[in-house]
Amino acid sequence: MALLETIQSPRDLKILSLKQLEELAGELRDFLVENVSSTGGHIAPSLGVVELTLAIHSVYNSPQDKIIWDVGHQAYVHKILTGRRKQFHTLRTFQGISGFPRRSESDHDVFGTGHSSTSISSALGISEAGCFQNQDFRTVAVIGDGSMTGGLAYEGLNNATQCKADPNRLLVILNDNSMSISPNVGGMPKHLNNIITGDFYNTLKGRIEKTIEVVPHLGKPLVKFSRRLEEYLKGLITPGLIFEEFDFRYFGPVDGHNIHTLLPLLQRINKLKDGPFFLHVVTQKGKGFRPAEENPVKFHGLGPFHKESGECKKSGGSISHTGVFSKTLVKIAEEEKKLVAITAAMAPGTGLSLFQERFPERFYDVGIAEQHAVTFAAGLATQDMLPVVAIYSTFLQRSFDQIIHDVALQELPVFFCLDRAGLVGEDGPTHHGTFDLSYLRMIPNIVIMSPRDGKEFEQMIAYGVEHLKKRKGPIAVRYPRGAVPECPDMVAPSPLQHGKGQKILSGQKVAVLTLGRQVSDAWEAIQKTRLPIGLYNVRFAKPLDEELLEEVLQQYEYLVIIEENSIIGGIYEGLTNLYCRKFQQKYPDKHLVPLCLPDEFIPHGKVPELLSHVKMDTHHIAGKLRELYNENAS
Repeated sequence: MALLETIQSPRDLKILSLKQLEELAGELRDFLVENVSSTGGHIAPSLGVVELTLAIHSVYNSPQDKIIWDVGHQAYVHKILTGRRKQFHTLRTFQGISGFPRRSESDHDVFGTGHSSTSISSALGISEAGCFQNQDFRTVAVIGDGSMTGGLAYEGLNNATQCKADPNRLLVILNDNSMSISPNVGGMPKHLNNIITGDFYNTLKGRIEKTIEVVPHLGKPLVKFSRRLEEYLKGLITPGLIFEEFDFRYFGPVDGHNIHTLLPLLQRINKLKDGPFFLHVVTQKGKGFRPAEENPVKFHGLGPFHKESGECKKSGGSISHTGVFSKTLVKIAEEEKKLVAITAAMAPGTGLSLFQERFPERFYDVGIAEQHAVTFAAGLATQDMLPVVAIYSTFLQRSFDQIIHDVALQELPVFFCLDRAGLVGEDGPTHHGTFDLSYLRMIPNIVIMSPRDGKEFEQMIAYGVEHLKKRKGPIAVRYPRGAVPECPDMVAPSPLQHGKGQKILSGQKVAVLTLGRQVSDAWEAIQKTRLPIGLYNVRFAKPLDEELLEEVLQQYEYLVIIEENSIIGGIYEGLTNLYCRKFQQKYPDKHLVPLCLPDEFIPHGKVPELLSHVKMDTHHIAGKLRELYNENAS
């Protein structure tokens, strides 16, 4: 990797020839596969933008020029070229470099991103600020990997020509690989595909190229004229006209893996004065690594894998929460003919691929459009359908207003299934589902559950569907990433009753109230203490079980509340509020002790490392329980 080792910053690219840049692209792909096979990560998206990233950094002067990466998992090559090659082996590891752009990590990471469709709006704001402060720089927004299915992208396009910023400063690059995580769906991907595959356009383009080859003696004037003619004609005959209607000057589509085309085109765009500009490049997700090319969905993001075969190094033996959800929902849907499933470009991730295969007419992938997904479900609910919306906890945040205004306010029966609740691990703070209890508990007319194990999860899915059938308003279940906990010695889950928890262990002086996978963590911690400590599975984050709380207050001095959610707004605050309003005078001098996530953004790393970092692993829980039990002991 002789060339790659000479690249310390983007400045080093500017002295390389096109042939050397091609060689460097090969070295970068080898480097990516070598490193990501060890750490895991978003390998396919990054392999698809190698040449594009090289071309951008060869033409523009980062960090003076501002480069914004939409859906930041495309930015691995950007990180390598901007001084982080030697740290790249720490990718997504605890206290290592992030898998996404992060402003605190590098001046070259202008805008942090882990969700999609934000690049155009943020780039527009950055460009506007530059003009306002008389700063001379260009702004490049690289959008793609499904992000053009998100409405925010069009809000940015729509506003671009209304801003005061110099339009020549702004370039939007669409990295069109026909994929988000799954293949793209909807009208816009079809529109973009028409640009690429249109017979008339491609025939005309081929004839122009052949004319240039046949009459080379006419030289540069004909070449220049032909290219200009191509640009004018494609604006008239291709669906690319839509971007021209936003007052962007459109270029493309061009081969995103041809550095000989990309580099001169970017150099030319950089000199033009009639912006803003929109460059449409076509790439292949997973380019250069056969397993990723053949299965871009699997290699969108995965754990460590064998670089020779692409097979994952660890195959989980235990069933995951997502797997339980998938099988249970399909089983229920066999009987409930009005049940429909909705997701936002996440069918495999949310476990809905099986539902899609079994009931294609009742499955809806709306693209990366979480707000639309929720309001779409609300519309279905008004017509007596049974909509189940499966979205990651952190992505559902984007639909907060829709949950309130379009669902809860109208008491519409929509079942929200929040995968990846709690700490998710290596993807870090952009993906940790640490706020869903907070932002959902504050909403009237909603029920919130969290299962302790697979059996209870099955009960909650069935309960959620029954709740829809009774037309009782919205309901949500939140569940974590990974394997379902197994505690065979723990008492089996009792049948669900609305808003009711379950006593797991009787004890003295100290009791734990928790829900979700923390029930098994608390169980293990209590076993470690060898002390008579009570354990209660709250089950429902809303409504809280008032009778259960009073029972615990009668028997225990210390109530330890454990939840894998921010301490602000979760069940700890809910139980404390309930105690102060209803029970404090009757049961004074009780102590409610939180073991919750702190009021801060949690870094990336393996979940056990992060739980230890926030003192919520079984070791720290056991230590806290011993401390409280032995307090004031003679």
